[in-house]
Amino acid sequence: MPKLKTHSGAKKRFKISAGGKVIRAHAFKSHILNKKTTKRKRNLRKTVAADVTNVAKVKRMLPYQQ
Repeated sequence: MPKLKTHSGAKKRFKISAGGKVIRAHAFKSHILNKKTTKRKRNLRKTVAADVTNVAKVKRMLPYQQ
């Protein structure tokens, strides 16, 4: 069986936690920040677990991160 390639975009965007959860960053934090409140921007800095519906796809793109 040949080695599997890691998806280049996925390895930059996702991380697998020790418990097996997929960790991602929030969207909407790159530009047009004037109209967003300080509280909203502060909360967008935090990382969150990816939704259950996307976990299997992300883990398939990161075969050696598990």
